[in-house]
Amino acid sequence: MTSHVVSEADLRALAATSFDAPVLSLYLNTDPALGNADDHRARLRALLKRTSLTRDAEAIRQYFDQGHDWSGRGVAVFSAQEADFFRVYTMQVSVRDQIWEGKHPYVRPLVALFDAYGYYGVVLIDKERARFFLFHLGVLEEQEGFQGEEVRKVKAGGGSSAPGRRIGAPGLDNYLEEIIERNMRQAAQAALRFFARHRVRRILIGGSEENIALFRKFLPKRWQSLVVGTFPMEMRAGHVEVWQKAMEVGRKAEQQHEAQRVERIRVEAAKGGPAVVGLDETLGAVHEGRAHLVVVEEGYRAPGYRCTGCGFLTTQNLEACPFCGAPLEKVPDAVELVVRKALDEGVEVEMVPRALDEIAHIGALLRY
Repeated sequence: MTSHVVSEADLRALAATSFDAPVLSLYLNTDPALGNADDHRARLRALLKRTSLTRDAEAIRQYFDQGHDWSGRGVAVFSAQEADFFRVYTMQVSVRDQIWEGKHPYVRPLVALFDAYGYYGVVLIDKERARFFLFHLGVLEEQEGFQGEEVRKVKAGGGSSAPGRRIGAPGLDNYLEEIIERNMRQAAQAALRFFARHRVRRILIGGSEENIALFRKFLPKRWQSLVVGTFPMEMRAGHVEVWQKAMEVGRKAEQQHEAQRVERIRVEAAKGGPAVVGLDETLGAVHEGRAHLVVVEEGYRAPGYRCTGCGFLTTQNLEACPFCGAPLEKVPDAVELVVRKALDEGVEVEMVPRALDEIAHIGALLRY
């Protein structure tokens, strides 16, 4: 079994996966800062001692003994040996050590990672060129670039890059500005194709303030709204330098993004707008198809009840489902189930490190 970086399709497939057999989900922090492979194995053994699913624990242990190369900073493993299911995903970002038993893969830590580090488009721009990178779960890959018309600086007492033009010739500055503007417009068009092809969710732009501002001017408003950070950087910057800046700016942008969304839900819910806070209210909104965005505090868990017929979730021990009349069964974590249901239905889910208020740990923006 080989591992690979988890994609959005992988995440949605995991969220939709369900077995009659139990699933063991394991997350292991393999950051070199925590030690070498032997140190990681010791923490792995301690995690596996916490589970009663011995066949799955043994399958995971064998994978790490025989197949894992320890090259990433985090790994997620999902095993259901009774259903012949085993998946491994590696990341270049750290995860918190944890293990979880259930009927479904435990995907909430992956959702949190996607929120912070999923599908960034990174652009380096100057007056002639553009470089495009895809940054996903800590992995930075330079995909392609754009090369426009050359813009040469004019030296005092010498010639210019404009054929047939002399220094001080009328219109020379306009000529060079036209070249720069044309390059920027074409670079923006190439970037849009890159963003769409890779389904970019957020955008970072590096370069001088002047070049960034000019480049952004040629992006449609829809894509401008996805720009979450800019930074000064030269076109010849190396891979490691770009990666470090993407991690830094991306982390700060995500923290600001989370705070804005939490505040919007809090304000809208307080004034009776299209938002709800609290577990029962959020469960109902997701079940009714009204949720546009679900925000969940990291680590929040709460028991609940699930309808055996239509899947309705609630915190109340009702005699029968209010939607279809079927009996309800108790579930250990209704929060995990609503996250899975939201993902399965294409609802955006965001994990945040702090609560919406002193009481509520979950909320949603509504379509109506």
